[in-house]
Amino acid sequence: MKITKVEIEKFSAPLEEPFRVAFGVIEDSDSWTVKIYTDEGICGVGSAAPIGFVTGETMETCYLVMKMFAEAFIGWDPMDIAGAHEMMDHIIYGNGSAKCAFDIALYDIMGKKKGLPVYRLLGGTNPVVHNDITIGINTPEKMQQAAEKFVFQKGFDILKVKVGISLEDDIEALTRIRRSVGDKVRIRIDANQGYNVETALRALKEFEKLGVDAAEQCLPWWDFDGAAELMAKNTTSVKLMLDESIHTPHDARRAAKLGCADFFNIKLMKCGGLYYGAQIADIAEAAGLGCMVGCMQENKISITAGVSLVAAKKAIVEADCDSFMFYKGEDDGIEGGLTREGGIFTLLEKPGLGIEL
Repeated sequence: MKITKVEIEKFSAPLEEPFRVAFGVIEDSDSWTVKIYTDEGICGVGSAAPIGFVTGETMETCYLVMKMFAEAFIGWDPMDIAGAHEMMDHIIYGNGSAKCAFDIALYDIMGKKKGLPVYRLLGGTNPVVHNDITIGINTPEKMQQAAEKFVFQKGFDILKVKVGISLEDDIEALTRIRRSVGDKVRIRIDANQGYNVETALRALKEFEKLGVDAAEQCLPWWDFDGAAELMAKNTTSVKLMLDESIHTPHDARRAAKLGCADFFNIKLMKCGGLYYGAQIADIAEAAGLGCMVGCMQENKISITAGVSLVAAKKAIVEADCDSFMFYKGEDDGIEGGLTREGGIFTLLEKPGLGIEL
């Protein structure tokens, strides 16, 4: 089987409202869809969702890189995913979301060729994944209202709360949320690099009182030494997770060796797709660490791929694949992939991703 044609299309859908995190505000949700055609009539789809302050890509630069890949992939065997990544890495460094789009499309083709859903192709057996829902930074009152809506109206029982701008506001928001949703709802926080070691240690003690499970990316992405110090000094029950620090398997090995975290947050757009995402999960498992699969402002194409990785890997015990629910109408309009009931996602038993465009 050979690749005969590659198409790149823009996907746009409006967000319900701007989404604020510690290092910026996400106001749009543009992404690129790639369609890879083969000489056997099989077409695979993938998606790239670049975000400048995480992947170092804009929509414009991502498109230019994808155009280079599109030319290089003509005549390529789509079943050779390891070789495809070697080729893309030789063309350009980084650019994880552009590489991710082609990676996902290749796995979609492979699944369709073998008659297997991607999660089974990756070694999974259970299509059901327990997912959280994210609350962006806002006033404590509005964050409390969002939590009440997600728990009591939408049926979620795991909340991920964005923090990191003001510790006092963070504590107030979390206090309000815990009081509103009760003790049975799990809560984790994401500081998006907003704290230093001293502030993080103060925060963790307060978070523990509020029953917070885990704290994600407290420190700047580059501060592996600080992350190791924070781990060594953390005497609370709150687990520590790295996100923006973990882009590649090399980052994961470094963090594991230094003892920087209890968990890694794998994002397909950071690491370049399922191929390297699975390697990060294996590195974590070997080190006795856990993983979560997270997302950017992605649509259901890459979300389905991310949930498939959760379903396939033993080390991945948490899922934060919720971005497709923040569009107007609470869906991105893409059919297939998975079904959802509250926070319970169930992958379809269709070959490949099961996405219908």
